Amino acid sequence: MTGLLAPPEDARALRKLADSSPPPRPARAASPWRRIGRIGLYLVLIVAAAGLFAPFIWMIASSLKTANEVFSIPVTWVPEVFVWNNYVEIWTQSDMVTWLRNTLFLSVVVTFLQVLTGSFAAYGFARIRFPGRDALFLVYIGTIAVPWQSYMIPQFILLSELKVSNTLWAIVLLQAFGAFGVFLMKQFYETIPEDLSEAARLDGLSEYGIWRRIMLPLSIPALASLALLTFVNTWNDYLGPLIYLRNPDLWTIQLGLKSFVSSLYDTNYALLFAGLVISVIPIAIIFLLGQKYFVEGIATSGMKG
Repeated sequence: MTGLLAPPEDARALRKLADSSPPPRPARAASPWRRIGRIGLYLVLIVAAAGLFAPFIWMIASSLKTANEVFSIPVTWVPEVFVWNNYVEIWTQSDMVTWLRNTLFLSVVVTFLQVLTGSFAAYGFARIRFPGRDALFLVYIGTIAVPWQSYMIPQFILLSELKVSNTLWAIVLLQAFGAFGVFLMKQFYETIPEDLSEAARLDGLSEYGIWRRIMLPLSIPALASLALLTFVNTWNDYLGPLIYLRNPDLWTIQLGLKSFVSSLYDTNYALLFAGLVISVIPIAIIFLLGQKYFVEGIATSGMKG
């Protein structure tokens, strides 16, 4: 302990040196043109944010209107009478509980599997050296550019032969593996110093132990980013459930809300918008809770350590 504490005379000398240091220079005032440019930038950002939020505000306002008032001209942003009963009717006239349960199940299971498989495969590409590693990684990442519609039919035939079509497990098998998650996690792993892995190997830790006990705890921001993106994509997926989930008891909330649209002129859009607001609430809550980690994970995944 004595080696870690400075002698009294040394402490007094350091304090005297700090007191004698010149005071910090005052910050230079920004020039008028710089202030004008900053104000203009803020105005542009405010207008852009208003444009992005306008559809959501209109959706929420429409969910509290009557059916005839939704598409009234001119557009009314504030309902004349707030029809809160729309949320009660959409909940009682539909199988909303089943839709939310199926969607939540798929989103949680797919997110867990994507984070697990993506982080594990990314560790192999980032830390394990084997012949053809870089070429295999490029081929695997190249699958992101292949549209799903090009192999949708063979995939459907394969899952039908496996007897998992018209089950929730068909969606799980479709989305349990993702090249984007591997790419995101590999970029983050490469920011972690290799010395930590080498020290762990010298201590006798296996590659599985290094991945579980060192890499995963250090990559929480990237894991949170991948989990948030996967959860949102699975929650909002429409085409996959439309193809594979034919039983109404297996419908997700996207398919369930689509059943309200019988025709363009014979649809209660006030109830439909109320259901859309309900479907957006879980995503908004999860994004607000994980916003910090999401921004940090995206920002650091593109840097090299």
